[in-house]
Amino acid sequence: MSKIVTLNKNGIFRRAFSKGRQFVSPVLVTYIIKNRISNKRIGIITSKKIGKACKRNRARRVIKEAYRLILDSVLPGYDIVFVARGKTPFVKMKVLQKEMLEQLNKAGIIA
Repeated sequence: MSKIVTLNKNGIFRRAFSKGRQFVSPVLVTYIIKNRISNKRIGIITSKKIGKACKRNRARRVIKEAYRLILDSVLPGYDIVFVARGKTPFVKMKVLQKEMLEQLNKAGIIA
């Protein structure tokens, strides 16, 4: 099982937003861009529009767990930025995982 590597530089997030491919659903927005290294890295964004800290933290936890379960099937060499939407804290993890799989499959980065 691979370890989750997270994005932490603002420039990488900006690059994903400006040049990355975008996939939108009512629960999750995903930006995908090829990176210059062979890691698969993720970033999770939850804005204050989601709600107070409790809801934002739940949204992060649900996104991270859904990604962890499909981590081994994602191809390496991509930066993925997940942006939580208003419904994210209220959905079950399995629903979010299904949406995430659909978006990553459309992007062609599922092995």
